[in-house]
Amino acid sequence: MKEAIQTSNAPQAIGPYSQAIKTDCSKLVFCSGQIPLDPQTKKIVGETAAEQCRQVMDNLNEVIKAAGGTFENVVKTTIFLTDLKDFAQVNEVYGAYFESDPPARATIQAAGLPMAVKVEIDAILAIK
Repeated sequence: MKEAIQTSNAPQAIGPYSQAIKTDCSKLVFCSGQIPLDPQTKKIVGETAAEQCRQVMDNLNEVIKAAGGTFENVVKTTIFLTDLKDFAQVNEVYGAYFESDPPARATIQAAGLPMAVKVEIDAILAIK
C-alpha cells in the first residue's frame, strides 16, 4: 500500500517519520519537510534564509530523485518560515528550482522550526 523512500543523499529523518512516502493506490508521493542540514556533516548550512533555502531545496531534490521524480513532478509545497520578512529572499531562491508551471504553494510563519532553522519546505509529487 505504501513504500517509504529513503536516500543517504539527503539528511536522515531526525524523528519518527520517513523522508517521503510513495503510495501504490495513487501516483502521489508525499515528501516530509526538509531543513537545511548537510546530509554528511549533519550541520545546518547557511546563516541567511536564502542560504538555508538553497540547502533545503537541494535536500528536497535528493528525496524527489529517490522517489523517481523531478521538480517538474511537484504539484504542491508548503514553505514554513520563522519570519515572513524572509519571504522575498526565500521566494527568489525557491523560484529558481521551477523552470515552468510552479506548483501550488502555501507559505506559513511558524513560531519555531526544528534545530532553530529559518526555513522548512515539504512537497507533494504526482509521478506517472
